[in-house]
Amino acid sequence: MNILIVKISSLGDIIHALPAAVYLKKAHPQWKIHWLAEEAFAEVLKPLPWIDRVLSLNMRQLRKEKTLREIRKLWRTIRDIRAGGYDYVLDLQGNTKSGFFTLVSGAGQRFGFARNGVREWPNLLATNRKVALSEKDHHISDRALAVASSVLADRPREFSEEGYLQAPDDSMVRVDEWLAENNPEKKNIIVCHTGTTWKTKLWPQDCWEDLLRWMSLKGRYLPLLTWGNIEERKTAENIMTRMDGRVLLWPGGDLGDLMALLSKADLVLGSDTGPVHMAAALGTPTVSFYRVTDAARNGPRGARHICLQAPWECSPCLLKECPRDEECGHSIDVKDVQAAVEKLLQQDE
Repeated sequence: MNILIVKISSLGDIIHALPAAVYLKKAHPQWKIHWLAEEAFAEVLKPLPWIDRVLSLNMRQLRKEKTLREIRKLWRTIRDIRAGGYDYVLDLQGNTKSGFFTLVSGAGQRFGFARNGVREWPNLLATNRKVALSEKDHHISDRALAVASSVLADRPREFSEEGYLQAPDDSMVRVDEWLAENNPEKKNIIVCHTGTTWKTKLWPQDCWEDLLRWMSLKGRYLPLLTWGNIEERKTAENIMTRMDGRVLLWPGGDLGDLMALLSKADLVLGSDTGPVHMAAALGTPTVSFYRVTDAARNGPRGARHICLQAPWECSPCLLKECPRDEECGHSIDVKDVQAAVEKLLQQDE
């Protein structure tokens, strides 16, 4: 049996959808499971035993440069999809883009969301096995599992809270060497990822600075700032200048290196963003912040994860711009984050 999972982006959403592949592979280890994803995120999927092949797209680059080279790359991916001979295609994204690739697969059984689950209605034209979501399918991972379990109607759903993501071996070696050099006292490594895609998801910089000062004064914690792009690095460097050298700055690396670092950390902190969800999937405890998004829908689950929702009636609002953005950010109190950090680290001792 050949299966194609279509979940192209974003990084956090791909992580949330991975339990669907684990569920299918555990039920039928002999099935071949392929995954279609944006090229930038393919590296996360390649080392996994649940995925037999990763097909990659570079739609972001194609939107920037409609060159013959990029069009040829897209056509090669389409040909690979057509040649896959897929028995089932699972569209776990539910928008027009994913629907296009689901339809061109030519698969006889194309599973996707019913009208109450799609992001964009044209996606409904691409699928012929539509799965209606119930109230219990509120979390993103449960939405993916609802589609996957419809393929195995005789098998109950199984959700893996963590351990379904793995860092490449060579990345683990590099990160071990870097940590040995930069953490000779073997303090608790607390990774702090201050960036995210939406401004309204961010926790304010002054809150981060207060938290990092508290961590450095505790003596046994070593805060480590990570970043994913130039803007996030500038923010991290700006915070560093105010910390008097008491905080480490991640030098950067590929996604494999970041996964290795997150797996070695004692705790990871951040907003609703890819690195937090990667850390949870790797089995690392997390503390995460939710303002415009819903922790009950997006947040890591399990006793080793604490999600802090902004205590306002309008949260979650899904607004990318808000006149009360600063107030909302400060509504997640530093003391509550401190308490969450101590609770999880004591729990793991």
